[in-house]
Amino acid sequence: MPAGSNAKRERQYEHIKESAEDRGESAKRAEEIAARTVNKERARSGESRTASKASMRDPKSAYERGGQRSHSGAEGPTKDQLYEEARKRNIHGRSSMTKTQLKNALGR
Repeated sequence: MPAGSNAKRERQYEHIKESAEDRGESAKRAEEIAARTVNKERARSGESRTASKASMRDPKSAYERGGQRSHSGAEGPTKDQLYEEARKRNIHGRSSMTKTQLKNALGR
């Protein structure tokens, strides 16, 4: 934790770190997740000297959002992945196709 953080943030850091480890993250990755989360919360609440635009952009904190975005899922394969599949299937015109066109050509 950064110097000058309070006891609440220390507890928050430990809780997030333990939760990440319980989910199967490595100790190093769990520490990174916890530090980033706590630092963002500190920035949003004015406890840090500087705050990035990204830290201030969300209207609610992670706790207030309550996982609203956690289940939105991935946007599917990347354009490069679709292109490679189209190449393997020998789909003509693939190099000039958009991601949507590649999906359609592959039947997705």
